[in-house]
Amino acid sequence: MSNSSTSSKGTALITGASTGIGAVYADRLAKRGYDLLLIARNGKLLSELANSLSTATGRKVEAFPADLTNKAELRKVEERLRTDTSITALVNNAGFGGVSTLLDSKVDDMENMIDLNVTALLRLTSAVLPGLLERKGGAIINIASIVALNPELLNGVYSGTKAFVLNLTQSLHKEVGDKGIQLQAVLPGGTATEFWDRAGIGGHQNLPSEMVMSSEEMVDASLAAFDRGELVTIPSLPDVTDWDKFNAARLVLLPNLSHKHSAARYGVR
Repeated sequence: MSNSSTSSKGTALITGASTGIGAVYADRLAKRGYDLLLIARNGKLLSELANSLSTATGRKVEAFPADLTNKAELRKVEERLRTDTSITALVNNAGFGGVSTLLDSKVDDMENMIDLNVTALLRLTSAVLPGLLERKGGAIINIASIVALNPELLNGVYSGTKAFVLNLTQSLHKEVGDKGIQLQAVLPGGTATEFWDRAGIGGHQNLPSEMVMSSEEMVDASLAAFDRGELVTIPSLPDVTDWDKFNAARLVLLPNLSHKHSAARYGVR
């Protein structure tokens, strides 16, 4: 993903592309030489963005309106990922969250969140992987969240969906990372997008300004991290060794997570 627009780097499919983080990824990747396939529900906004980016960058930009919580429409996007041999990158950005507790949330809304944040992301990733492996190269960028590491923050179902995104990305890196496929999980903190309006707090303006990063800066930092080969990117984290220590502590647990007998501290034996 080096900065160049002189030759095509293939096609990047971006979900949730009409506004916010997805729209910024579309702009940045087009400027880096990618043609684009933009997915979102709002066909009008998507077409306007596609026309604007195509005019500004000279890249081929296609709008593909689809609701990824609708099974029939999701399957159409999956089929495109399976059959379009020009696709070299997938940015799984579509998703939504919540700030209410489980007891204060509608279970249908939580199920819908899982459908989009987990099921759609899983199915699109599964659809694109065989072609990337066949072509011996490509990239999958999954937008998670810092709540993947902090289940006590915001809504627990939302945190669970983003923990899934992080875990899947780490697992896939072990599975296909040595086969020419670059994986990245991006864990943004508070970001100035429509997320906060949809989450029910009336917009990011109601959050402390020192906690909220612009979408542009978040994406630019994440792409800089991608260029460095980072698997897990937390754009606001000042010292990457903090993440390294966290991950190392997780790995220390592994040898003792499964034994024939329970730990002596429980006094069972």
